[in-house]
Amino acid sequence: MFDLNIPWSPTTTTQELERMLSYATHLGYKTVALNHIVSTPLPGQITNPLPVLPSTPPRNQSTAKLPSSSPPSPLPTILHRATILLADPSQNHRLPSLAPHYHLLALRPTTEKSFTAACLTIQDVPLISLDLSSRLPFPLRRKAISVAISRGLKFEISYAQLFSSQRRSNFIANVMSLIRATGGKGLVISSGAARPVDLRASRDIVNLLSVWGLGTERGVEGFGAVPRNVVVNEGVKRAGYRGVVEIVKAVPAPPAPAKEEVKGDNGETGGKNKKRKNGQDVAGQGQGQRPGKKAKGQKAS
Repeated sequence: MFDLNIPWSPTTTTQELERMLSYATHLGYKTVALNHIVSTPLPGQITNPLPVLPSTPPRNQSTAKLPSSSPPSPLPTILHRATILLADPSQNHRLPSLAPHYHLLALRPTTEKSFTAACLTIQDVPLISLDLSSRLPFPLRRKAISVAISRGLKFEISYAQLFSSQRRSNFIANVMSLIRATGGKGLVISSGAARPVDLRASRDIVNLLSVWGLGTERGVEGFGAVPRNVVVNEGVKRAGYRGVVEIVKAVPAPPAPAKEEVKGDNGETGGKNKKRKNGQDVAGQGQGQRPGKKAKGQKAS
């Protein structure tokens, strides 16, 4: 299972982070993403302040094998994510320079103009994350969302907003609107939990979302197949160049099969054209020539 939204801030201590990650492992999450909020316009010098832990893979390495098949660890595989707050779509020209510093990028539009641009034109950002706990300043139009899904974009639902916000009615109404607009397709379900108490097992959230119109199958995909595709595709982009992907390990060629020896009627090998007649070997008397028949022009003795 995947949880692509574990909020992180400079005030988060190492002890708090380890407690959160350990509890996520206990609930069955194999891969999580530490989320860092970035405002636009981007600063001149871009840095990644997220902590690098032993289970954090390099950003230029393909993540196609996530989750790893290594022995059980107290911590899940940890990815780095940046969520960009965007109000003016003209400020998105530096997004490609931000991508190499993180495993994953997400966009949080705050105006209708930026939301339309995120759905229709903005590249290199595979995930759209909305603040569903507040009243959205724009409608979730089905046409724009359908175009975004056809482009491969995903929409995020962070369920911890339901537990930490006093405006639960806004969250429920926005989630139902998003489910109707997407038809349940392309949804990434994450926690957005800043405390371990806000984390939930995936089955509990799937059952909760089914009450609001999301099918059980789509809910399971929101924790597994959909976020995995996002992580793998972003890993391939960072590990390859123009469609050429690095080869991690070549598969050795299978050994050539050994040639079987042909045995004659008497059990001897190499006797394909070799026969025994009256205790004597007769071989190579001409192709198609019967044994005992004299060749043409040969005198009889």
